[in-house]
Amino acid sequence: MALKLPQNSLLGSQSDSQRTLYPYVTGTSVVALKYKDRILMAADMGGQQLALGSIDLKPFSYVHMRYKSVERMKPIGKHSLLGASGEISDFQEILRYLNELILYDNMWDDGNSLGPKEVHNYLTRVMYNRRNKFNPLWNSLVLGGVKNGNKYLGTVSMIGVNFKDNHVATGFGNHLAQPILRQEWHENLSFEDGVKLLEKCMRVLLYCDRSAVNKLQIAKITEEGVTIHQPYSLKTYWEFSTFENPAQGAIGSW
Repeated sequence: MALKLPQNSLLGSQSDSQRTLYPYVTGTSVVALKYKDRILMAADMGGQQLALGSIDLKPFSYVHMRYKSVERMKPIGKHSLLGASGEISDFQEILRYLNELILYDNMWDDGNSLGPKEVHNYLTRVMYNRRNKFNPLWNSLVLGGVKNGNKYLGTVSMIGVNFKDNHVATGFGNHLAQPILRQEWHENLSFEDGVKLLEKCMRVLLYCDRSAVNKLQIAKITEEGVTIHQPYSLKTYWEFSTFENPAQGAIGSW
């Protein structure tokens, strides 16, 4: 939803100005990790829509799963992969910025190309700049890549907070997936073990995050380039006793 300001507002704008007040169609967590000399990244394909309605003429809002084939990981240049949580249209705007950046870099034709560190720094400045204009891009981003044998994995929030690490996650992944990664990740993970670890994280998120869906993609970044694998469904188990009766033993529950 956007707030529209009149032309003769006290802010002195000579033309209509719009600001996003809250995200409308969003994606949930992105999880990524380093393994051996490469990077793995995973995200589900759900797109949730904030819907408005009324009960007894009182307005309310709820989350509706509108889209189930939303790709939230995209290759950036020759060496990087970007994953995004949050507003899908803002993610598309960020991709437009990056396409212009990569095109400008390629026009130099000097045999060099932007690596993941440079792209991550650029995204940090973009997010912080938009935050300072009180018109943020409503996304949390994960940027991974490999260049000249060096692995790089970083994240940046919608207000420009950024860091790099051996494993990162956005959204609920910060609370539910990071403890698993801290316990089980090690630098000599094989590709198969890395995929199993990401699947474990995504399965926990599916169980605990109402915005997650049982359809995900996993991407691999190597020195040769980016490979985004076809979507597939996770195997799940819903017969846990706490799933069947979550309120059992809870004091004061219904």
